[in-house]
Amino acid sequence: MIPFEYRTPKNLKEVHATLKEFGSDAKLIAGGTSLVIMMKQRLVRPSCLVSLRSVRGLNSIEISDGGLRIGGLATHREVESSSLLRRRLPMLTETYHHVATIRVRNMATVGGGLAHADPNQDPPPSLIALGATVKATSADGSRVIPMDDFFTDYYETVLNPDEIVTEVFVPKMAANTAGAYLKFLPRTADDYATVSAAAVLTLDKTHKIISDVRIALGSVGVTPIRATAAEAILRGQPLKAEAFAEAGEKAKEAVDPVSDFRGSAAYKKEMAGVFVRRALEKALANIRQQARVKASPKAAKKTTKKGKKH
Repeated sequence: MIPFEYRTPKNLKEVHATLKEFGSDAKLIAGGTSLVIMMKQRLVRPSCLVSLRSVRGLNSIEISDGGLRIGGLATHREVESSSLLRRRLPMLTETYHHVATIRVRNMATVGGGLAHADPNQDPPPSLIALGATVKATSADGSRVIPMDDFFTDYYETVLNPDEIVTEVFVPKMAANTAGAYLKFLPRTADDYATVSAAAVLTLDKTHKIISDVRIALGSVGVTPIRATAAEAILRGQPLKAEAFAEAGEKAKEAVDPVSDFRGSAAYKKEMAGVFVRRALEKALANIRQQARVKASPKAAKKTTKKGKKH
């Protein structure tokens, strides 16, 4: 490694000041699971490392404005094991459970992972499908960035050199809504996916019409991809057996994979269609499961009342 200065700010204000001082020559380090490797390989050569270990108050997971707010310094493991998220956003806890190994999840942070912008990561497709936003702050203020617009190219984001991801906000799901995240692993459970797909599906009150849908894919382009054309095929349409397969076929047009040891570009494109269909089917199954759980207490009460009459 080349020599670098190491700063340990105690609060966000000091972080902002240090980033403003060094600009693009500074790199933030929290978990360091990706940055340290890239520094060893001399892919990045910062003149200053800004440690976030002493910065407090950025790892909370809480209900806010009807949705859920996740601090940028929350670890992947904290998201995966959060009882609040498990109750309200099981799709997200399942997604973070898929990230690498438990040792990595114990170190890697939500904000750091997003800023790293690896297109093969698990969380981005789910966060895009959930309509999440990112809050980035600097000495000059803050801004909210839709996840759809956050990633710009291979390992690149819209973040300025002096900005830090302080939180992720996931809006409240509408009624009759559920999501699903799936990935295809060619080798071991901690490997990058050949393809991953996330879908969030909303049905109308009758459960017969698709009111809304959001679909996103990972590992099949230089950034995570939202399949808007596939969404358009489904939105407002009757729920029918072939609809999800049609959306999967349309999603294949959105991806631009490259051939590597995980599979050829053509294979990945086909798998993208298959996994979009499966993610939609799983989201639908989750909606139906939610409806059964919601109805079961009512059924139990009716049974109790009937029993009292005897």
